Amino acid sequence: MTTARVAFTGASHWHFPLYAEPAMVSEGIRVVGVADPDEAAARKAAARVSCEAWTDWREMCERARPDFVFVLGRHCDMPEVVRGMIARRIPFAVEKPAGMDAATVAALAREAGEAGVFASVPFVLRRSTMLRTIAEVAAGETVESLSWKFVGGSNDRYRDAGCLWMLSRATSGGGCMLNLGIHFIDLSRLLLGGKLRVAGAMMSNLRDGLDVEDHGVLLLRGARGTAVIETGYLYPAPHMAFDLHFSVRTSRHYFAAKDDRALEIRDERQAARVVEMPITNVPFYPGYVRDVIARAARGAAPEAGLSDLAAAMALLEEGYAMSPLAIG
Repeated sequence: MTTARVAFTGASHWHFPLYAEPAMVSEGIRVVGVADPDEAAARKAAARVSCEAWTDWREMCERARPDFVFVLGRHCDMPEVVRGMIARRIPFAVEKPAGMDAATVAALAREAGEAGVFASVPFVLRRSTMLRTIAEVAAGETVESLSWKFVGGSNDRYRDAGCLWMLSRATSGGGCMLNLGIHFIDLSRLLLGGKLRVAGAMMSNLRDGLDVEDHGVLLLRGARGTAVIETGYLYPAPHMAFDLHFSVRTSRHYFAAKDDRALEIRDERQAARVVEMPITNVPFYPGYVRDVIARAARGAAPEAGLSDLAAAMALLEEGYAMSPLAIG
């Protein structure tokens, strides 16, 4: 078996462990480098995965010669790093949002496509047991309505992680709807199909008074159905605990997740059953890490790419334009 040499940029990103820990223990993967402009953060991350640290990702790529790179870090820095991977013909996965606006991400998608460089986006909920169950139980049915409520803990998660740049629009591009809601915009596009439009939006920063939203609601309409997405940094609970309620109505079934442990399934006869399964995104990162590296190695297409991200961001930007922040 060929061993894939894997590296990370922006290793101070709070999602770094979600990718690095599976990479460390997966057969056929060797972590060969991490980079971050903050030398202390780079060294800390490198110690965690037993590899060399760099402050310059360019030098890391030249010296460590990775076969695959996970691009993390500040959102405002991502386009430069992505273009660097494309120029070096290094397959990569980039954390959302990959740039500060949809036009930039769409341009990156074109550049990667023209260069033939593998470029994946970790929309890991596409890999979820919930989505697979809906597809199996409601095969051939029309999806009529979606509701996604996913409210996490406060903005302190970013202060605690040393990622204060997340609390400024100039460096992050947005708040909870960008960082949490983008997953559900993508799922809504996937399930409803066709072209979606924004029917309404409400973005608020009343809780923290920052220039990024800490609560948001986005309404989407397609030719076949509708979606409601609510996200926030409002839940007084530990990190990785969420107030969530997901529901999917198809032509003959209703699916509801009321916590992060199980999915309720009801049919038109009102027969109901509950299936235990993971609902939130964290359990699906290990499978994503192994799969994305294997896909790149065999020349397969990514499960979700930059064009999918650009389409989701375009809807988000429309929502942002529709509802300026309450204060700030």
